[in-house]
Amino acid sequence: MTTRSSTRQVLAGSVPIGGGASVSVQSMTNTDTRDVEATVAQIKRLQQAGCELVRVAVPDAEAADTLSMIRRAAEVPLVADIHFDYRLALASIRAGVDKLRINPGNIGSSARVREVASAARDRGIPIRIGVNMGSLPRELVERHGRTARAMMEAALGHIGLLEREGFHDIVVSLKASDVPRTVEAYRMLSTRIDYPLHVGVTEAGPPPSGLVKSAVGIGIILGEGIGDTIRVSLTGDPVSEVSAGREILAALGLRSFGPIIVSCPTCGRRRGDVLGIVSAVREAICDIAAPVTVAVMGCEVNGPGEAQDADVGLACGRGVGLIFMNGRVVRRVPEAQMAPALVEAVKAVASAKEAGQSREKGSNGNRLCSTRD
Repeated sequence: MTTRSSTRQVLAGSVPIGGGASVSVQSMTNTDTRDVEATVAQIKRLQQAGCELVRVAVPDAEAADTLSMIRRAAEVPLVADIHFDYRLALASIRAGVDKLRINPGNIGSSARVREVASAARDRGIPIRIGVNMGSLPRELVERHGRTARAMMEAALGHIGLLEREGFHDIVVSLKASDVPRTVEAYRMLSTRIDYPLHVGVTEAGPPPSGLVKSAVGIGIILGEGIGDTIRVSLTGDPVSEVSAGREILAALGLRSFGPIIVSCPTCGRRRGDVLGIVSAVREAICDIAAPVTVAVMGCEVNGPGEAQDADVGLACGRGVGLIFMNGRVVRRVPEAQMAPALVEAVKAVASAKEAGQSREKGSNGNRLCSTRD
């Protein structure tokens, strides 16, 4: 596994970011923050999906006034997203948010930056400097163009504003809507600072294109050991951002959220209903926390040979299924019993793993059923 870059650690509520902590998954509500009921309901859905930090937009004073109610109802750290008005940042801090997302360069004079930094420091609240390609300072665009270099220089400038006020609980993000510039910006900045990095591709679009773009961009960056927390930015229900983010971390081996189902794409050799079996098994094991790799293979060519690294698996044959563990066949079952028999085997393996996990610290918590083919 790639060695993670060494960064400082900050705390957003109970969630550590950087300093060797697990890469956390974030999302952002798309409700009107002034609608407390709708916003809290969406936050709870995000939490149930495994979101570890939730950001809310604070466009005006009315939205800021709702934050204390939202903060009391939310069980995950709350991040306030502020632009232009430093008073909204101060109001958000008073409301008890756990983190701010601002651009120090657009909230006013150095005195106003100092006031926000002082209030955040007094409450132990970190600040994320969010640099986006679409909102770069004009002078940097004129000097460097709309490039990764311009993004990095913007970030360094914003960091300097906070550092001059003696504030160092900083997280930084540099996001473009395309993968190449995003990746280049993170590569460049990671060699210049040791602040933790929030990684994502902004405005990635709707699935499936947005999922692919985010997975490629975030995957490259994390795969190079860069990044401490992530957000997958998708048009639509933000819950899908959480599942995508967790899938990315699981695919890279950075986090484990429960069972991973490895299934073949199927072809003309298929002997069983692979999709139907995968669906039935996935539903039956989603309450399992242990990191069990489960294989569902459509014929004797794919399994157990190609899936011998799986903890437990099924190879479909003509009217019969082979249950195997670690590449070794342990049971033959009739076709009608393939899914139930596989579920039984998975639960047995998971029970043994969970017993071992309960004796260790640092459980990964929320579960994720992941399917790969």
